[in-house]
Amino acid sequence: MLDGFVPWPTDFADRYRRAGHWRGRSLRQLLDDSAGHHPHKTAAVDATSRVSYQELLGEADRIAAGLLDLGVGGRDRVVVHLPNRISFLSTVVALFTIGAIPVLALPGHRRDEILHLARSSGAVAYVGPDRFQGFDHRALAREVRRDVPGLRHVVIAGEAGEFTPLSELARTRARELPPVDASEVALLLLSGGTTGVPKLIPRTHDDYAYNISACARVVEFDDSGVYLAANPVPHNAALGCPGALGALLLGGKAVLAANPSPDQVFPLIEQEGVTLTTLVPALALLWAEAARSTPVDMSRMTIQVGSSKFGPAAAERVSSSLGCRIMNVYGIGEGLITHTRLDDPPEVLFGTEGKPVSPDDEIRIVDAEDNDVVPGDTGELLTRGPYTIRGYFAAPEHNRRAFTDDGFYRTGDLARMTEKGDIVVEGRLKDIIHHMGEKVSAEEVEGHLLTHPLVLDTAVVGIPDDDLDERVCVFVVLGSDADATAKPVSLRTIREHMRDRGLASYKLPDEVIVVPGLPRTPVGKIDKNALKAVHRERQVI
Repeated sequence: MLDGFVPWPTDFADRYRRAGHWRGRSLRQLLDDSAGHHPHKTAAVDATSRVSYQELLGEADRIAAGLLDLGVGGRDRVVVHLPNRISFLSTVVALFTIGAIPVLALPGHRRDEILHLARSSGAVAYVGPDRFQGFDHRALAREVRRDVPGLRHVVIAGEAGEFTPLSELARTRARELPPVDASEVALLLLSGGTTGVPKLIPRTHDDYAYNISACARVVEFDDSGVYLAANPVPHNAALGCPGALGALLLGGKAVLAANPSPDQVFPLIEQEGVTLTTLVPALALLWAEAARSTPVDMSRMTIQVGSSKFGPAAAERVSSSLGCRIMNVYGIGEGLITHTRLDDPPEVLFGTEGKPVSPDDEIRIVDAEDNDVVPGDTGELLTRGPYTIRGYFAAPEHNRRAFTDDGFYRTGDLARMTEKGDIVVEGRLKDIIHHMGEKVSAEEVEGHLLTHPLVLDTAVVGIPDDDLDERVCVFVVLGSDADATAKPVSLRTIREHMRDRGLASYKLPDEVIVVPGLPRTPVGKIDKNALKAVHRERQVI
């Protein structure tokens, strides 16, 4: 078992196996089962190519053999930093095949995030593109390899320079590969991050395969389905709920969009016969607006909407404008997924986040003292079950705070349960800003802002925004050194400072407000509700 992984207690693991949730087959074995039924069927499509199941798994086998030749093997961690391309799928399948563990970085991550992921995971290799959206990942790789001594290998898709080309690995002669235990860790997802940096979420072959199959049953996805990964496929939702990986395990087709803009995805939806996709509310509303001038047939489609609150009025508007079915979903990379059902009445479909996808998902809603609240009252949502982790990877101190003594995960989200058992998410305890479909830790951004030579104090809050979900609004108190300079900081200079520190673009502020001081509560904490009130009478610089 991987050192740093917290397994399920034996009695729970036995229960999940007896229930048939955990089947004892690795993700690669399940892919082989799927491919065996239709080897020549199209498995995946991206902006430039398409591959059959036989072609995809053949390339994965060759990459797997090439990785073994490099010395990458079972339980080794590999940071995978690839965008929505078929090479992402062939690479992660290759890693599953040899029992190595992909650490799934997001395309927008930069030096700060990749250094953290490589160090905290103990990664031995990094796989990225040569360039993506104007950013040179080879330069990033040089910095990471310099600063992380254990990172022995860099593999680049495209022009590799001094590094190993992914295409070279893909020409390695395939050979017999080692067996993989389904109870082992299959991949490391990233948490949304309530502290300055994301935590690593270990998902096993057994639990992640069940995550996929449970979601697929709820959305009625099978081998006739076509899943569109409109958002980055390393996201849990786009990867395994059921996502692109689920499409492959179930014998369907995965379509990887270069970006989620309507001009990119609308043609794909009609050309590829898309039946399912996953969107954040802001993107769903953008599609609905675009469909007014660019008609698109979505009559066969279901859209899962999650990541942040999707109100009834917005859900009805999107469903009406796009002519598709809408399903509300609440999901966390740590496990629990609740989902409305296709036959739910409108008040459930548009007004709740539905029921858990597994009959063995256990839910508690508790007050500040961990007492269960009266049904219908709001409290913190706690959960445990067959696909909810028992601990973050190599994070014992944090795990003591994030999990109860009997194994319930503290989501940090506020929720209530209706009389019929549907979950309604009311808000969050965590200081997270939902920005452009991503989760931004206010604490992380604040930490970077405080390195600016003219910033004495700062607070970051999320301001509701129809287009962005929430705007990243920065309040700054300037130090005395700034007094001699007229207008010493601006949104542009703050963003440049953050970018120079290697922060992902989606974490950069949307507005900056200079204040003489930050309001505080009686116990000395920054009062962010008061700052939101200040925003209404703001002076943006």
